[in-house]
Amino acid sequence: MSSKVWDYIVLTVVVIGAINWGLIGFFKFDLVSWLFGSMSLLTRIIYAIVGLGGLYLLSFYGRIRDFSQE
Repeated sequence: MSSKVWDYIVLTVVVIGAINWGLIGFFKFDLVSWLFGSMSLLTRIIYAIVGLGGLYLLSFYGRIRDFSQE
């Protein structure tokens, strides 16, 4: 799998996580917990994947800087 495909997959997962946080902030509605159960193993795995995706996306800052220097 190419790096670009991986980037889009991770970006999609993190955007979904951001939408979930928006729902929590605006409406006190946790979509992930509603779908998979409150702090079930699957819910915790999904939260962990979103968190790891966010950490991975921090590398975008370095790549954006690299593009601007070319």
